[in-house]
Amino acid sequence: MSTVLHTHAEPAALSGGAAPRKRRTVSEADLRGRWWRFALILAITAIVLVPIGVVAVLAFTPGASSTTTGFTLENFGNIFTQTLASTWLTNSLQVTLATVVVSVAVAAPAGYVLSRGRSKAVSGYSLLLFVMQSLPIITSVVPLFILFANLDLADSLLGIIIVYVASTMAVATWMMAAYFDSIPASLEEASWIDGCSVFGSFTKVVLRNSLPGVLSTAIFAFLLAWNDYLVAIVFLRTDVNFTLPVGVQSFFQQNATDWGSVMAMAVIMMLPPIIVFATLNKYFSVGGIGGSLAGR
Repeated sequence: MSTVLHTHAEPAALSGGAAPRKRRTVSEADLRGRWWRFALILAITAIVLVPIGVVAVLAFTPGASSTTTGFTLENFGNIFTQTLASTWLTNSLQVTLATVVVSVAVAAPAGYVLSRGRSKAVSGYSLLLFVMQSLPIITSVVPLFILFANLDLADSLLGIIIVYVASTMAVATWMMAAYFDSIPASLEEASWIDGCSVFGSFTKVVLRNSLPGVLSTAIFAFLLAWNDYLVAIVFLRTDVNFTLPVGVQSFFQQNATDWGSVMAMAVIMMLPPIIVFATLNKYFSVGGIGGSLAGR
């Protein structure tokens, strides 16, 4: 009897409630298409990683004049003890960190003004940033070098930090403004009603929900300062002031036949960007403000 009641209760529940959810079936053609796309992406990734793999293998391979065999760290020991690699690495880290901090600190409030401002002055400022962004850096390197030479900043890390921050600012401001546009103004208005100031709502509401945008801007500034060669080769003249890209180039000119040491320098230059992406990748999420928009 219990079996009969259970059998009749099921249609009744279905008729009184919502319709049963239909399961989406995946056809064999869809599966084949997915596998083809996966195979294509895998092949492209493998092709891109081949040069990096070759650099890594050569970096851990003994040089022609070495007496060791097999896997070795001798090349890294040689470049740190016999060259200025540690000084170049320190200079690059200092310049990059200063560029990232200053760029984000200035671009965040500037991007907020672009995102929330609706005046002609703000629109003109936004157009000016767009024009500055479109200009190549090579057009201003020579005038800046002349100006910095008169200010005793031509052969100093402070000089290239100023250049990096200036060249990063336009794009960084646009990136921050674009992310601030995705945050509804109603969240700020609610904080104003609760007694929060404009600056307080910017720091406690907008910035708190803009971590992916801030990190994207920081990584952009990091890559620009870390990988730059043109500005550094023009402004820096002393070996002890070289950043890592200029140091790697000068080291390669002097040790073109020692591929193990050259590739070890290349590995050292590749490590910081890899570490940054591996560390900050988990913080990138477009769903950061989902809870704040509940009931909107």
